[in-house]
Amino acid sequence: MAHVIVHATITLDGFIADKDGAVDWMFGRPSAPEDDVVVNDVTQHIGAVVGGANKTQTIEDGEIPYGGMLKVPVYLMTHTAHDPIERDGLTYTFVVDDIVRAVESAKAAAGDKWVSLLGGSISRQCLQLGLVDELHLDVAPVLLGEGISLFAGLGQRTELERVATSAYASEAHLRYRVLR
Repeated sequence: MAHVIVHATITLDGFIADKDGAVDWMFGRPSAPEDDVVVNDVTQHIGAVVGGANKTQTIEDGEIPYGGMLKVPVYLMTHTAHDPIERDGLTYTFVVDDIVRAVESAKAAAGDKWVSLLGGSISRQCLQLGLVDELHLDVAPVLLGEGISLFAGLGQRTELERVATSAYASEAHLRYRVLR
């Protein structure tokens, strides 16, 4: 059965984007081949993605999960019904107000691979519902001071067990199992 993970690049102070939603701080940092191996290992295991739909329920270039390098089904949470969208070999299925159904659909599509949760709100909701198996965090050496937090508002204590840690050129890679 599929494994559900929160996979995110975050700042050292826990933000996934600046206050305007920009992620330019993620790019242009030195990397080592070992950094690429860690990230590639995660992405090779992903079989489906769950994220949030944009306000217009379209797929903009900057909103394509993993920059389009993964050709896996994408399930987008929304508040209004919308037909699926096919773009560049990817199918985007909109799920109305039922995150459990979105995750279950993604798990069925992923088979034995992982379901990657994208975004703070989606990740927090799934953690609150006990749907998350692991956290995979790539921590960039930058402090934004404010922005969009991955975990702010979680509202509950969640115990974790360290599975793996590594650090190379600029990022620290952290992997934790969610304890139930």
